[in-house]
Amino acid sequence: MAYIFNDPASFMDDSTSGFSLAYADWVSRVPGGVVRASEVPDGQVAIVTGGGSGHYPAFAGLVGPGLAHGAALGNIFASPSAQQVYTVAKAANAGGGVLLTYGNYAGDVLNFNLAQERLNAEGIECKTVVVTDDIASAPQEEATKRRGIAGDLFVFKVAAAAAEAGKTLDEVVAIATEANSRTKSLGVAFSGCTLPGSDQPLFTIPEGRMAVGMGIHGEPGISEQTIPTADELAQLLVQRLLAEKPTDTDSRAVVLLNGLGGVKYEELFVLYNSVAKLLDEAGVSVIEPDVGELVTSFEMAGVSLTLSWLNPELEAYWSAPANTPAYRKGNRAQGNRRSDVQVSKEEEEQIPESSPASRAAAKIALQFIETAEEAIRLNVERLGELDGIAGDGDHGIGMHRGVLAAAESARKNREKNFGIGTFLGAAADAWGDKAGGTSGALWSVMLRAFSGKLGDTADISPKLLASAVNDAVNAAQKFGGAQLGDKTMIDAIAPFSTTFTAAIESDEDLTQALALATDAAVRAAQETANLAPKIGRARPHAEKSLGTPDPGAVSFALIAEAITRRNNEN
Repeated sequence: MAYIFNDPASFMDDSTSGFSLAYADWVSRVPGGVVRASEVPDGQVAIVTGGGSGHYPAFAGLVGPGLAHGAALGNIFASPSAQQVYTVAKAANAGGGVLLTYGNYAGDVLNFNLAQERLNAEGIECKTVVVTDDIASAPQEEATKRRGIAGDLFVFKVAAAAAEAGKTLDEVVAIATEANSRTKSLGVAFSGCTLPGSDQPLFTIPEGRMAVGMGIHGEPGISEQTIPTADELAQLLVQRLLAEKPTDTDSRAVVLLNGLGGVKYEELFVLYNSVAKLLDEAGVSVIEPDVGELVTSFEMAGVSLTLSWLNPELEAYWSAPANTPAYRKGNRAQGNRRSDVQVSKEEEEQIPESSPASRAAAKIALQFIETAEEAIRLNVERLGELDGIAGDGDHGIGMHRGVLAAAESARKNREKNFGIGTFLGAAADAWGDKAGGTSGALWSVMLRAFSGKLGDTADISPKLLASAVNDAVNAAQKFGGAQLGDKTMIDAIAPFSTTFTAAIESDEDLTQALALATDAAVRAAQETANLAPKIGRARPHAEKSLGTPDPGAVSFALIAEAITRRNNEN
């Protein structure tokens, strides 16, 4: 458990602030994360990484000459928001384009993709390489579905060295893609991890047992077994990784033995002693290995082993010097400090023209947002427990951060002459920025689509509301990629939309249509207990989630129920 914190909700901000003060020679803090404090040559490709906090030295500790140009930092185990990624990338950009590279998790993919769209739309060329090194999370034939774990470091390092060698963005993308395809990892855990302020781990492992194939966000392992000796553990890890050696490579490899936070260096050295012997027996030439805490999981007792198979180009880039707060290689000077760091500034607030009816609707929307805020506040622990069964346990916390931010935005704007479109659009941006993660991005996208349909001047008719709900569902499916039956929030919001639209078209009044749609959403959310997840972090643990409803579907149903009750009271 975490022993040192103030308010758990401010843990990430407090930690990032302390980190930036401690390593001011290396990093400068910007909204959403950190960027290099030293000068970057004009025209150099910027490597921007990031993800949830709780993984130090990933991701902030890897920012500096020879490695990342910036890192977007989400809350503990939650992806950074699209706004955070955008702001960090904008500050890191040196005119040569931006490569976004990060581990393959649904929330990260969604938010980084939204940021990439925005950067490209503004004329900043931006491309992505997603790291997929965790062999436990999907079979070889579905390698694109694999998670990114400690192999992140190899991909980031190689991409950054290529950028500093003057390669173009397309060339850096090709090199990073090749590095990722040659990188394979497998991890084990002996205990779960906890979030700051929580006295219970996100998952537990019976005493004397070891989980094989866990993720770095608290996702449980794929299987369990009795804790082996160091020699036996090395045998398990090495054999499984050698079985996935690429056919088009020689026997030169980088080896990363990573401690996840609760296994200390002396133990890692014992394990590496066994690993090195096995690799030597297998004819593997180990090049510049690293043993230590490289990508952690907030005090989890566990380890992971990574093999990254080399070619001459990748070897040269891996061996190139780097100088960051947490990772140093060779002789690399810091360089001159930037005179300032350019960050995007908030545009002067514009209040679009709006109709009296739209402004009146905004006042009602405030009541419903505050109702949603209270519903989620009362169910934070329940939602976290549902998520922890087959995921990482942060859904409740993420939803609470998001809806709280949306409510604060709505209260701040209550006296302004905002129509409902602008009013809800501001709340959507606040939700996505503060929540992070998959749910934060999807709720922001849905509220944006909903508010965009309503606008600031149209009459708010039942048919317009039904059309706006349908647009919200379509937006969530487009950006999240989920369909009915995948065991996600879509399984609750799609029936809500279908039922609501049918009721409105049958000339039901708005109150009755809302009640019917909510009943459909609640039933559908409960029925997700019978589904196995097909996307997202819970997918590798499909069997664990059977019998338990999807937390995203449940949170939507809770909000719908609360708003329906509030509407009936008015």
